[in-house]
Amino acid sequence: MTDPNVRLSPAASASPLVLIAEDEAEIADILIAYLQRSGLRTQHATDGRQALALHQALKPDLVLLDVLMPQLDGWKVLSEIRSRSDTPVIMLTALDQDIDKLMGLRLGADDYVVKPFNPAEVVARVQAVLRRTRASAPAAPQVLRVGAFQIDLDSHEASVLRHGQPQTLELTLTEFKLLACLMRAPKRAFSRAELLVDCLPEGDTQERTVDSHISKLRKKLEALDIQGVPSSVWGVGYRFGGDP
Repeated sequence: MTDPNVRLSPAASASPLVLIAEDEAEIADILIAYLQRSGLRTQHATDGRQALALHQALKPDLVLLDVLMPQLDGWKVLSEIRSRSDTPVIMLTALDQDIDKLMGLRLGADDYVVKPFNPAEVVARVQAVLRRTRASAPAAPQVLRVGAFQIDLDSHEASVLRHGQPQTLELTLTEFKLLACLMRAPKRAFSRAELLVDCLPEGDTQERTVDSHISKLRKKLEALDIQGVPSSVWGVGYRFGGDP
């Protein structure tokens, strides 16, 4: 199930997710290593358009945003992010003029780090901004993330990353409920009876109905070359499967 182009960290799903928008691979690798070592999850975008797509799909807790990037520069990305969300953004750039710092702050950046930087300092700034914004933020939307899968329970949207790009999953209400239920505990085996009660409309009493909906969900995922999700557990029922 794992996409080789998807660089999600293995940390627990409850830890903050940092989107790193940086086209220099060496810098991105260093930031990923330091952030993951500090218990944060990471996702990497290599250009401005991908950064916006991943921001919309993943709803990260914070964005580390380089100014000089292909496709769209950091100023345009920041402006677009601010037009649709209040996600904390820390700018990363080699530009150290006061006017550049003022522009970033004017557009809504939460902090500004000049290259070359000490990666440990970047981590400290990330943690400081997260503490500050989380202390004043309202209740976060309910988002489930397992591997490359994401479900937003508030907006009722499901997506999966394929080749570094978010792919919306067109699911029926029952398929959405089944996937969400399995993602809440991806290693647990759910019986058909449990899934019937939790996910299917009132009136459906046949456990075989669960098999039918699971089969349809699998076919939609297999069309995206995702195999084994959900997986069957002989004599029990189903679990999320893949490699959570």
